[in-house]
Amino acid sequence: MSRAALVIFTVVLVSGMMGVIAYALPEFGAPDAPNRNEVFERYVLDTVKDTGAVNSVTAVVFDYRAFDTLGEATVLFTAAAATASVLSHRRRDRGA
Repeated sequence: MSRAALVIFTVVLVSGMMGVIAYALPEFGAPDAPNRNEVFERYVLDTVKDTGAVNSVTAVVFDYRAFDTLGEATVLFTAAAATASVLSHRRRDRGA
């Protein structure tokens, strides 16, 4: 099997899988869709009462999921510090 045939087969296979998945999705705005559950209702209806935040996205990120956000910030800071450390060592080696 040639490389081009393998690429075409892969594209057709992935396209077919995406078509089947898209066909199985619920209709837009359907009341029984999975995104309309009790968690959705709680976040949308009780955000101002629970957190006092007017912006519900900010309330979810910084109030409901604060520890998760803190973990993500820690990972980002560690990655940035490691990158800066590696780049500063390269610059020092080049200058010497």
